[in-house]
Amino acid sequence: MDDLEHRAALPETLRLLLDDYPRDIWESHRNFDGLTRFWLDRHQGFRTLLPMLQAHTRTIIERDAEPDPRRLIQLAGQLLNELHGHHQIEDHHYFPMLMQAEPKLEHGFTLLDADHHTLDARIKDLADRTNAVLRTLHEGQPPRETAALLDEALTPFATFLDRHLSDEEELVVPIILHHALNL
Repeated sequence: MDDLEHRAALPETLRLLLDDYPRDIWESHRNFDGLTRFWLDRHQGFRTLLPMLQAHTRTIIERDAEPDPRRLIQLAGQLLNELHGHHQIEDHHYFPMLMQAEPKLEHGFTLLDADHHTLDARIKDLADRTNAVLRTLHEGQPPRETAALLDEALTPFATFLDRHLSDEEELVVPIILHHALNL
């Protein structure tokens, strides 16, 4: 299946340019520019923020330290808001340009758009669960149970997010390199 929750890799039919532009040559390719590096760095930032949020959530659950609601707000807010904004820019700016450059891979952008909808629903759920932890803290109640519910959602989210980011990179970067696009 092609949906995010069942996909193990980018479908073979969408790996057309990836065979010519494998991941290990991207940064050394003459068409790899600052914007591509910035975009990949944003993805790495998401991959870094999520484990930090997970670690902070687990600290609340294990009571290793007094819960810091400001840190929870900072980590969750940064991750969820930036992911949402990142998807909006991709959907409304980058993906249409890339689809125009490589129309035979249009299905890939349809797939990535569907991923964004799946992730948006999960982002909303994570925001709701984060807010539940914050409400519990604000009310002076032990946050262990609400933090456990947040942690329960973070692990599958991490799997889905990494699958999406990897697939997106493997579709987009080869198109940029192949067409020398400067988005």
